[in-house]
Amino acid sequence: MIKAVIIDDNPEIRSINRHLLSEYFLEIELLGEAGSVEDAYRLISETRPDLVLLDIEIEGGTAFQLLQKLMPYTFRIIFITAHDHYALKAIKFRAIDYILKPVNATEFQQAVQNTLDLIKNDRGSDKQNEQFLQNFNAPGSPAKIVLRTQNALHLVNVTDILYCKNDNSYTTFFLTTGENIMVSKGIVFYEEILTESGFFRPHQSFLVNLFHISRVDKNDGGFVVLDTHDEIPISLRRKKALLQRLDHL
Repeated sequence: MIKAVIIDDNPEIRSINRHLLSEYFLEIELLGEAGSVEDAYRLISETRPDLVLLDIEIEGGTAFQLLQKLMPYTFRIIFITAHDHYALKAIKFRAIDYILKPVNATEFQQAVQNTLDLIKNDRGSDKQNEQFLQNFNAPGSPAKIVLRTQNALHLVNVTDILYCKNDNSYTTFFLTTGENIMVSKGIVFYEEILTESGFFRPHQSFLVNLFHISRVDKNDGGFVVLDTHDEIPISLRRKKALLQRLDHL
């Protein structure tokens, strides 16, 4: 059995997560629930779970303060939160996935199943996430990003990403290799992660690697042309900011 705990200060959310686990994952044993940093610390220390479903803003502090107290830890984390601006920090704490409230049952199932696969197959997710963080933060090294699909886990060089395209709650990564990878997360999640690595969002549906832009066409609202000849539209309100970013490359 895989052991799990639920940490959220909202009883209704805890109930939803509990229901989804019991309905779809008979191999998971729920060891307990907590709604505050203090109670969560005690619960996790006593039960030593394999998986923690964790809200970020909880009574008495944040999930990050809780995790700092628990370090070093080996359990896997799925953040379930109403706040998308913590995405980058969540990865730095080795989160396997990041689900936005209100919880979508399909996304919940996929996130938990991916995590179970990592645990059962002992595929070293902690090592992979640590490697990603080292590469992401180390100057001069080829940064990588972890992209999880239903059937695979891809470690992609950030420099190989041409652009990302948003489609509702999905994002497709277009790579210099010609490969396209679709993941079940919105583009906002990746915008926060990739902005510091030279990416810009010229249009609400696109996130572009500035280092692959060959020219900016200012006619008819404008678009950027990549070195692969792909054309990406520019929204009027984002054109000035794009040109300023390009000036500082």
